[in-house]
Amino acid sequence: MFADEATIVVRAGDGGNGSAHFRRERFVPYGGPDGGDGGRGGSVYLLADTNLNTLTRFIHERSFRAERGGDGAGNRRHGAKGRDLVLRVPPGTIARDAGSGAVIADVTTPSQRVQVARGGRGGLGNTHFATATNQAPRVADRGEPGQVRTLQLELRLIAEVGLAGLPNAGKSTFLAAVTRAQPKIGSYPFTTLEPNLGVATLGDRTIVIADIPGLIEGAHEGAGLGHAFLRHVERTRLLLHLVDGSGQEGRDPLDDVTVIDEELRQHSPELAARPQILVVTKADLPETAANAERLRAAYGASREVMVISAATHQGLQPLLQRVALLLEQLPPPPVLEPSPVPVEPDITVAVEAPNTVRFGGALIDRLLAQTDLSERDGVERLRRRLVQERLPALAARAGVSSGELRLGPTVWQLLEGQLSWLRMDETA
Repeated sequence: MFADEATIVVRAGDGGNGSAHFRRERFVPYGGPDGGDGGRGGSVYLLADTNLNTLTRFIHERSFRAERGGDGAGNRRHGAKGRDLVLRVPPGTIARDAGSGAVIADVTTPSQRVQVARGGRGGLGNTHFATATNQAPRVADRGEPGQVRTLQLELRLIAEVGLAGLPNAGKSTFLAAVTRAQPKIGSYPFTTLEPNLGVATLGDRTIVIADIPGLIEGAHEGAGLGHAFLRHVERTRLLLHLVDGSGQEGRDPLDDVTVIDEELRQHSPELAARPQILVVTKADLPETAANAERLRAAYGASREVMVISAATHQGLQPLLQRVALLLEQLPPPPVLEPSPVPVEPDITVAVEAPNTVRFGGALIDRLLAQTDLSERDGVERLRRRLVQERLPALAARAGVSSGELRLGPTVWQLLEGQLSWLRMDETA
């Protein structure tokens, strides 16, 4: 099964919890804090694997999680880093953020490795919180949650040359004749239902050629197998536009060329402007010679026209030599640059009632996730951090000078600029 699209969820590992441990040894009655830090959670990466040419794995398996970081322990022992998760994908895979559509990575180079979800930082142990006035802190940070992303994967084959043409133009026959590929060949439309890659050898030069499902009129709108074709030719540097020169089934080769040109232009003007050779196929049939002259007269000024017969191998070597020469002169294939992913605000403020304000955002979520609210020292440290982030001032600016501050499931009292923790309120 060939698959060139998939949606997956990747979860980086959470950071390990810091340790609130104290040194306990014989003859050391006042051992101080010695809790170690938690380890960072594992990250998720995409790795380009040249042995793959489809996203089929991600059709059957859609959720992936990296390893959590290890917890800290006494004697200043830090937790182990969580193992990274590496997902192998075929070269040419584009990863987009499902929510915003932003490009996160375009994996094109063999063995290229790109991070798509970052592991959470490990929590700090209580050794970090000892002060002159608090020499026995019982607080330690919890690990930071790992990044969670929903990714849309899209495969665009990496090939130097793309074969364009209507069904039965002879693309599969041509690919089989010049490479070791074994595409399905038949005398009915859409014999090719999925892309085929082949490698043609010319001396010490190799040329990667993609045979894509045939186009029909309206393909740029998704008719027939249009989208399956148009996605995969966008990376090619050169197009071989194959047209049946025999005029079988009453078709005019000039009309066939017009249809394909229009579909390419409608999909992408940049793609339509890409270098192209018009390849007239089936030179072994008697009608082809006259039609080839008509095509030269109509299109010879705008593009090269060459005549071949894949069945008898007529004209194949000159065509491949010309392709190799053009590829040496053409620029490398286009690569999508990562685009900025919308970042959640650090702090959001929403007044829910005359004396109630709800805070949210990435910073608030992280502070709550890293705090053990069952420990009084932990709650006090969170209070200080909230004051440092000027939450009382932000509440006053929103019109709430005394009342309640709600942060996720926690509720805090605000009175004259001072914060005190009230209760856990799961319904808040």
